[in-house]
Parts: sequence; C-alpha cells; structure tokens
Amino acid sequence: MGHMDHAAFGWLTPALSYAMACTGAALGLRCTVRALATTGRARRNWLVTAASAIGTGIWTMHFVAMLGFRVSGTDIRYDVPLTILSLVVAMVVVCAGVFAVGYSKDRNRALLIGGLTTGLGVAAMHYLGMAAVRLHGHVTYDPALVGLSVVIAVVAATAALWAGLNIKSPLAVTLASLVMGAAVSSMHYSGMFAVSVRVDPSGAPLPGATAMQFIFPLAVGLGSYLFITSAFVALSPTADERAASATAQQRPVESAAR
Repeated sequence: MGHMDHAAFGWLTPALSYAMACTGAALGLRCTVRALATTGRARRNWLVTAASAIGTGIWTMHFVAMLGFRVSGTDIRYDVPLTILSLVVAMVVVCAGVFAVGYSKDRNRALLIGGLTTGLGVAAMHYLGMAAVRLHGHVTYDPALVGLSVVIAVVAATAALWAGLNIKSPLAVTLASLVMGAAVSSMHYSGMFAVSVRVDPSGAPLPGATAMQFIFPLAVGLGSYLFITSAFVALSPTADERAASATAQQRPVESAAR
C-alpha cells in the first residue's frame, strides 16, 4: 500500500478549502434569502446565483484540498473531462435542490427531496473527482466510510437548504455558513480516508494534467468568482432597502402635488 498524505502543504490546503466552502455557503444562503423575498425573474436569477455559489464552493473546496493529496511511489494526474464533469454535476444538482425549495409550495417535502438530491449529487461530484485521479496503482474504498461520507453530504445539503428557508439575519447566515463549511469538509475527508492505494511502480508517463497545470488555475478562477459575486451581493440593495428608496422618492412628488 502506498503511503497517502492528505495535507502535503500542512494546514494550508485544509484551511483554504474550508474557507472556500464557507464562502460558497454564505453567498448561497444570502442569495436564497434574497430570492425568497422576490418573485418572477428576480427570484430565478437569485436562485441561479445561489446554486452556482454553493456548487462552486463545494467543488473548489474539494479540489483545493486535493492539491495537498500525495501518494508515495507515484505521481498523480487528473483526467480533465472527468474533472470538468464533476464541476457540472455539482452545479446541476445544487441548482435542482435550490429551485425545489425556492418554488415548491410544500416546503417540508421540497426540503427532504432537495436535500437528498443535492447530497447525493455532492457525493457523486466527490467520487467523480476521485475517479479523475490517475496514478500508478489501484484505488480501493472502504464501503463503511464511503457510506458515512454520503450520509454527511445528505445531512449537510439538507441543513443548507433549511438554513436558506429559515435564516434571515446576516449574523445567523455567517454562523450557518461556518457550520456548513465544516460539514462539507468533513464529507470530503471522510471520503478521502475511505481511500486505499496499492502502488504499482512504473516509469510510464501518466495521462492527464497535474494539479498545478489544471486544478490550481481553475480553483483560483472559481474562487475569484466567489469573492467578486460576494462583493456584488453585499453591495446590492435588499428588497426592503429598495422599497424604502422608492418611498423616499415618492414623498417629494406627493409634496409638490399638494
């Protein structure tokens, strides 16, 4: 068995990946709160932004953490199409869960269905990402730890959707996002601890791209998207602020009419 290191750069990759998960969760929850306060196209746009933020945060968390993954006796490469597919899966399933909650009249039922769908999708994203790993050897999984990681994913997704429905204040959203970031990180490392690698030393070149050639630039790009979108959401007025502004603009008109 090859010795595996899940944090080759020390605490840098776990801490940075946790920050990405928290940022995506916080942005997604804020956008969901905005969505539920609006209707029509505005609600759809906020829900799409929420889904893209949560999906991006989860995917970025996974692959930033993977930057610290090493196996003794073999190099590691990543299959580019499979890695991109894992990102698409993360976006699509989170979008399905968020829209189920955002538009359903039976919120409890939507929460259960959306949480299950999103959680299974997040787990699928993780294991698709692992399937994209190329190394000299064979990868096996501990079924019990795989099952635990899936359960954590479902619970985390359901909690995130519940928070989007029930948490309104910025402080509460911040606290919820810290919990969600911890849950997503726990899911990732539970899945990683399920991995065992039997190394077959070989001098043959591995197909795919290195983490620094592909994963790092993409993670930086998606991380930048999260921070820029966070700034946009923080600076954009809420429905209450827009209503107050409209009322303030109407008052001078009413006064002039008198």
